[in-house]
Amino acid sequence: MRAAALLLLALLPLRPLPGRAARPKLALPIRPDTDPLPPGGAAGCAFGGHFYALEETWHPDLGEPFGVMRCVICHCEPQRNRRGKPVGKVNCKNMKQDCPVPACPRATLLPGHCCHTCPKGPPEKNLAPHFDTFEYFQDKEDDLDKPYNDRSYLSSEGLARDDARTEFVALLTSGPEPWHPTSSAVAKARFTLLRSSLLFSISYERLGRPSRVRFSDPEGNVLFEHPVQKSAAPEDGMLCGMWRTVSKANVQLLRGEQLRVSLITRAQPSGEVHGHILKHRALFAETFGAILTSSDPLHLGAGGMAMLTMSDTESNLHFILMARGLLEPGAGESSSVPLRVRILYQGQTLREVRANITREDPDFAEVLSDLSTHELQWLVQGQLRIVAETEGRHARQLAGTITTRRSCDTIQSVLCGADALMPTKTGAVGSAKLALHENGTLEYQVQVVGTASEVVGITLETKPRRKSKRNILFDMTPSYKDGLAWGAWQSPSARDAHMLLQNELFLNVATKDWAEGELRGQVISLPYSGLLARYTEMPVALAGQLVSPPVSSGAGGHAWLSLDEHCHLHYEISVAGLGRPSDGTVSAHLHGVAELGEMGARPHQHKRLLKGFYSTEAQGVVKDLDADLLQHLAQGTAFLQVSTKAHPHGEMRGRVHIPNQCHAGGTRLTPEEALGEAQFSEGTKTRDLEQLKKDPNSCFFEGQHRAHGTRWAPDYDKKCSICSCQKRTVICDPILCQPLNCTHQVHPEELCCPICEEKKREQEELKLERARDSSEGCYFDGDKTWRGSGTRWHPVVPPFGLIKCAICTCKGTTGEVHCEKVQCPRLTCANPVRVSPSDCCKQCPAPEKSVPELADSMQADGPRACRFGRRWYLNNESWHPSVPPFGEMKCILCWCVSGETHCQRQECPPSACASPATRDNPCCAKCRALDTPLDAQKVHDDKVEAWSH
Repeated sequence: MRAAALLLLALLPLRPLPGRAARPKLALPIRPDTDPLPPGGAAGCAFGGHFYALEETWHPDLGEPFGVMRCVICHCEPQRNRRGKPVGKVNCKNMKQDCPVPACPRATLLPGHCCHTCPKGPPEKNLAPHFDTFEYFQDKEDDLDKPYNDRSYLSSEGLARDDARTEFVALLTSGPEPWHPTSSAVAKARFTLLRSSLLFSISYERLGRPSRVRFSDPEGNVLFEHPVQKSAAPEDGMLCGMWRTVSKANVQLLRGEQLRVSLITRAQPSGEVHGHILKHRALFAETFGAILTSSDPLHLGAGGMAMLTMSDTESNLHFILMARGLLEPGAGESSSVPLRVRILYQGQTLREVRANITREDPDFAEVLSDLSTHELQWLVQGQLRIVAETEGRHARQLAGTITTRRSCDTIQSVLCGADALMPTKTGAVGSAKLALHENGTLEYQVQVVGTASEVVGITLETKPRRKSKRNILFDMTPSYKDGLAWGAWQSPSARDAHMLLQNELFLNVATKDWAEGELRGQVISLPYSGLLARYTEMPVALAGQLVSPPVSSGAGGHAWLSLDEHCHLHYEISVAGLGRPSDGTVSAHLHGVAELGEMGARPHQHKRLLKGFYSTEAQGVVKDLDADLLQHLAQGTAFLQVSTKAHPHGEMRGRVHIPNQCHAGGTRLTPEEALGEAQFSEGTKTRDLEQLKKDPNSCFFEGQHRAHGTRWAPDYDKKCSICSCQKRTVICDPILCQPLNCTHQVHPEELCCPICEEKKREQEELKLERARDSSEGCYFDGDKTWRGSGTRWHPVVPPFGLIKCAICTCKGTTGEVHCEKVQCPRLTCANPVRVSPSDCCKQCPAPEKSVPELADSMQADGPRACRFGRRWYLNNESWHPSVPPFGEMKCILCWCVSGETHCQRQECPPSACASPATRDNPCCAKCRALDTPLDAQKVHDDKVEAWSH
């Protein structure tokens, strides 16, 4: 898709936008990096991270700095493939030549238009440059004349049916096959595929804290592992995580229910519990749930989960029970076993249901009708238990407590005037965060900023049953003081909790001037994003009244911001009331842009453009904030601002205070970066990103630009690999471990190479030795050892290992360690080689004689040896290549000829296919054409060829 955009750019007569180059900015895309999958398999076109229906037209968005191309119109043309199925083809046309000639001498180009037009009135002034190429929704003033604001809202079912959002679930137990049950632990995992990211919330019982979450394919190949952080969950017994940028192939496995998920623990490094990830029709409606464990601790590998929800109008409770291990393993495939399901309160049976289940269909669904008031109250308070048991000779029992749905999502709300029952434009905002606990208590925090008059009421309500007829569930007003309502609702009903988790409740703020409500907002669950500040802090309120000068806007927002250990700024912004049309349809047009700045600053001084955002949310990371902004964040004199076309200098703003001790432009050099900065790239200090992009010798690798000469640990293997940029070429090699002179070796998990056990015990003592008198020698922090005065050695620098291309010297007079590059001798032979890949300098082959002379720099690679992937091979050496993620390609043979790698697939002559042994040979593709498609073979061949270069 990027290639299509670049081709389109090459065909268009683009001109640079005025004023763009002078304004510093950072564009962070909010659209998915990969093309979306069509909703439900529907035909259409994927373009620029969006999916378009057949016959749909649009203006392509090429991202910053080009924006939406108004002079280009794209059309999703319906066609049919070879099988006769409808498909879409993107056809884009330049409309510039179709523009009429303006009749006036001074025609202007309005924002969001392609053709110049004659001005109808005084020209608009002082529009910020970054709005020139985008299209916006105009505020419809006639909307304010309506007596009642009946905007459509997002329901849980609507979210579940969203094209960009799909829900999945998994029951994890220690069995069944191919794993032998070793544990009675049980876990329930909920997954949300949101664009190209897979979010997950996992609850578990009888399980120690997992160390990793592992995703694998049906063959057991590991596709992704997520390390579990202790603080990355809102409560005990839960873990939260995200698999970012899931590939299309893995998304297809996910949608085809072919992915497995496992929880890795210290006791079971291969996975203690496992399960298939499945789609389920009950997910979007689930508001209560339970994890069922075996009543017999010796009954390993058994477990279950229940998903429950209430009827929309009646007091009925629907539930689906998924269980594993209830049936005897030796039972027949079609044997039917009686199942009894009971609902208990303090050991007393309230409801009982009987049915028959089979091994091939062990799940069970039922409706409990007409629950009493007491039963509903016990339900929401977490006092009911569900018990599932089989009867007969091999009776087994699973039981668990029913609680409200557990999730890593954040229940929040943005209250604005545009969403009030009678829309207002006062520049005020409300920001709320709520938490529903397992005992049914609803904890809330609601902050209100900038109202036109005194707040007289803060209420939690349902959608009005009739126009201007509000339905109040709970009054928070008594807990309101100094702009904040804080407290807990101790007794919400089961219906209230159900509606809350279904996104069917609203918060309303009434004031003296607006008795029915100056602010209103829908309470919505915000999907997990990995930003831990959500759990510990209130968001920053963004209001028009906080802009300088104040803005009377009907929009509002809030944001969470935090700085990590590398001084990178993580932010997440939610807005309401911006550019939303009255019919409530979802807009894909730019609503506004967010920027970070300094209070009282002159225009464009100490500001950073964060991003333009679509829909109502924006999130991202800024890795290179300047020192001034970091200081203002620490002092609380920074602001976060959202600007729109109507208010280019700010429609809403909030004060940001993040205590920090960051410096050096917002970066703290990691050991890898420090090494590259100090030893290997002294002449290439940190430079502006734009200048780095223009440098013809820079490299682009894993989404980052690197300067020529720099070295770093790659993301795919930070512990045991080292990469370097050499004139637009990235070279990655494995770290070679230094031979150890000890009998007992240990291999710490955080290090690539093993160390001596004695050395590990002495590390604390070595730290104390660092304070010795410098006249005794030098302390080298790389391998944490003391060296005598005048000692010369090749340094060992974690995580890079032994570096033979550098030599260090201890200057005893000053205690300083001086390291410099090794000067390799100039060789007279035509084909020098490295005897070992770890050697720094090359040598002439043994038969040849050489006269060494000092050279100014290390020599380039010669033609004799071959480099494939991360390994070196000698001339005439042959091997089977290993290509991630496929592993060793045993049907392909590679060999080295004078520095060039040649690879060839094993071929079988057609005459040999008659032999059974040949047909069973996995390398005879022609004999197994039906089993191995030709295009799949070509993909493997292409990957091997690409890897060899």
